[in-house]
Amino acid sequence: MDQIFENTATAFALKTDSELERAYFLFKMISNEPLVKMGSVITNFAFKAHLPVESLIRATVFDHFCGGVNERDCLPVVDRMWQKGVCSVLDYSVEGKEEEDPFDTATEIILTILDFVKEKDAIPYAVFKPTGFGRFALYQKISEKKELTVKEKAEWQRVVNRFDKVCKKAHDLEVSLLIDGEESWMQDAADDLAEEMMRKYNRKKRIVFNTLQTYRWDRLPYLKALHERAIKDGFLVGMKVVRGAYMEKENDRAKEMGYTSPICKTKQETDDNFNATIAYMIDNIDVLSIFAGTHNEESCYKLMELMEEKGIEKNNTHIWFGQLYGMSDHISYNLAAHGYNVAKYLPFGPVRDVMPYLIRRADENTSVAGQTSRELTLLKKERKRRKM
Repeated sequence: MDQIFENTATAFALKTDSELERAYFLFKMISNEPLVKMGSVITNFAFKAHLPVESLIRATVFDHFCGGVNERDCLPVVDRMWQKGVCSVLDYSVEGKEEEDPFDTATEIILTILDFVKEKDAIPYAVFKPTGFGRFALYQKISEKKELTVKEKAEWQRVVNRFDKVCKKAHDLEVSLLIDGEESWMQDAADDLAEEMMRKYNRKKRIVFNTLQTYRWDRLPYLKALHERAIKDGFLVGMKVVRGAYMEKENDRAKEMGYTSPICKTKQETDDNFNATIAYMIDNIDVLSIFAGTHNEESCYKLMELMEEKGIEKNNTHIWFGQLYGMSDHISYNLAAHGYNVAKYLPFGPVRDVMPYLIRRADENTSVAGQTSRELTLLKKERKRRKM
């Protein structure tokens, strides 16, 4: 298969010269790990001290990795990407709340986004994080099979109701809904709830999608067991397949608490696990739908080859490629140019509230070997092509 991801003219067609320069500057900064750590500390301090840094952050890192401060703010970005055949997944990226009000607010925002999904071909999915709808500690307690207090049982019922409310609306509108994956020690509760929603709403169409983090060695067996239950009980399964975003935290906790880490021992094992999961899903595409969330070129080529081998059309509605906004444009735009279904995760939210997400993105880029240097190489190549 031709090396389609080398075409920087297609990859960066939407970027003006100044936007290209900003991207180059940002990835040069991100390539410096001590600078990222120092920047994270300074940014957190600035927000806590109420220093006027929002406009600076908005003009640099925020606008590169985020679509805007609210869903309407994102629409110009959505429309621009759609010109090149790249869709958007509006991602309300506010993390780590503990009170009930933000959970209800997040639910209302997802319900609004579902209307956008219905109205705009450029937005094929809505998405939410389980901890956007309930407390992390509550998911953890349920995952650990601990007895809930009367108050906690009522609180959990509210979480279930929020899940059901958005999944029912997605079903009624006939649009798809992605549920993000989180840390392993709370994931069992989220998995069970996602499966409950699939049983209820995925009878005729793949509406509800859970997430498989394949840096966990136990996820493919989980998928196979879920697939068996789906066949037996007559429902369809949607899955976003990713490598994962909490590796250091997962390994540190396992070491600290003395249990076997759920994370694959090597990157190669993770890559093999991701590719094996994709292959299994392609073999069972009659029941399973794939949203392949990956910035890994080899895995994208692998999925493209599997589709070709099986005679599956490039624009098959049950197979999507996904990348994050602000990253891996060489994958997204070149895939779209060749007729594949592609969607960018487009984070949005108030600048202050989205900072934990942005800091995680920066940390992730510094820790994933080759990711930042690849971005820089391609940006350099495009700058040279434009004679900048």
